Amino acid sequence: MKNLLKKISIMTEKLERFLIMAGILVMMANSTANAIGRYAFNKSIFFSEELNQFLIVGVTFVGFAYAVRKGRNIRMTAVYDSLSQRAKKILTTVIALTTSLLLFYLAYLSVFYVLELKSINRLSPALQMPVYYVYAIIPVGFAMAGLQYAMSFVMNLLHKEIYVSFDVTEDKTDKGSAL
Repeated sequence: MKNLLKKISIMTEKLERFLIMAGILVMMANSTANAIGRYAFNKSIFFSEELNQFLIVGVTFVGFAYAVRKGRNIRMTAVYDSLSQRAKKILTTVIALTTSLLLFYLAYLSVFYVLELKSINRLSPALQMPVYYVYAIIPVGFAMAGLQYAMSFVMNLLHKEIYVSFDVTEDKTDKGSAL
């Protein structure tokens, strides 16, 4: 089971890294080209702001899944820190399961949102492209984050340590070595 989860983790991490890096590099190139055009040639790229907005959506949702993978998501630990090791383990396992289910549900709902955008054939103002192309990343990001929480849930069921993500145990996040 762990080997299968490891393969899934490796594959999704490569995809997440590629999408995040590509999105940020395209934003940088787009912003730089727009600034050069504006100041050197008095001509802005008419779709620059819209493209950056779309890229921010993509990087945000894929970046969320990546943050969960690295155990760098926000955790409220005021009560948690006062619990026994066993109670922490149970609470972490329950949180991983419920969060996974919630994220899969949000992915499911966001598919309908994207399908609605497709059905009304909404186009972006500057690029005149269907906006559902861009917003299709939302269910993908939710599903990838849900998968990370599901893998964390399984790891917590199979191992004694407390896993905040597939590869990151609680003691690693306390030391700041999750990245």
